[in-house]
Amino acid sequence: MSKGILLYARNNSKIDYTKQAYFLAKRVKNILGLPTSIVTDSELYLKTQFPDCEKVFDKIIPIVWSENSNIDGTILSKFENHFYKLYRDGTISKQKLAFKNQLRSSAYDVTPYNETLLLDTDIVLSNTNFLHCFEQKNNFQIYHESFDLAGFRDYSEFKYINDIGIKFYWATIVFFRKTEENKIFFDLLKHIQDNWNHYKSVFQINQSYFRNDHAFSIAIHIMNGYTEGDFASSLPGKLYYTTDKDICWDIDKNKITFLLEKENYVGEYTLASWNDVTIHVMNKFSLNRCIDKELKNV
Repeated sequence: MSKGILLYARNNSKIDYTKQAYFLAKRVKNILGLPTSIVTDSELYLKTQFPDCEKVFDKIIPIVWSENSNIDGTILSKFENHFYKLYRDGTISKQKLAFKNQLRSSAYDVTPYNETLLLDTDIVLSNTNFLHCFEQKNNFQIYHESFDLAGFRDYSEFKYINDIGIKFYWATIVFFRKTEENKIFFDLLKHIQDNWNHYKSVFQINQSYFRNDHAFSIAIHIMNGYTEGDFASSLPGKLYYTTDKDICWDIDKNKITFLLEKENYVGEYTLASWNDVTIHVMNKFSLNRCIDKELKNV
């Protein structure tokens, strides 16, 4: 069976997700030895900025937005491109930017692989743990538990979607096989997204913008029969993350150095490094600065 990685990359006015995807795909190739496909609305930019991209990516799947556009027959959401969110670059700097995250429900339809590992582009891959996804019998794998590298913050929102709500699952990293059950799941995901105002009201989600994490959590809850169930199993290893209040300072091969938010001292940080640990880096600005530095050294 074919195996591979799927990435979505859609730039906004300040953050270059395409560059993150290129950087991640190179690491996937070197560390996991797997092909990577990218879904992007910046195909021309990708090919112009990174002339070797067709060697780095297995497939480039272009999308063009219009009111009735589609990806391989998959209708895009009616509220596509309408969301904005606050992006931070450490504890002081912040700005509101477009949040183009509404296409992930199409992953089952667009992936060229029978076994797919779906990754956010802000994952810094540093070990081979994800290879074990393909060895497990479970057809749908996702993280529920996660670990903040700063250690002191209360992020109960990453445990349950609210104080009285269902389990929170991270759409950041998802493994799935082409099975009938998973086809039902992704069709359900599209339905939830297209009727988001209804579902966020039912599940008492107060955020103004659509989040894949919440949609995946709701869909898993429904697939489990609105109770605890075994539709989703855990991915191998642990999900480590730094928030956008932290700063990614340096990426040197598989060593990642951060300035972590210091407790009770706004604008001050603690220097810390990790070796051979895959990390979800939420501060996109600092991640891109590190990527720029790394790519110059190649």
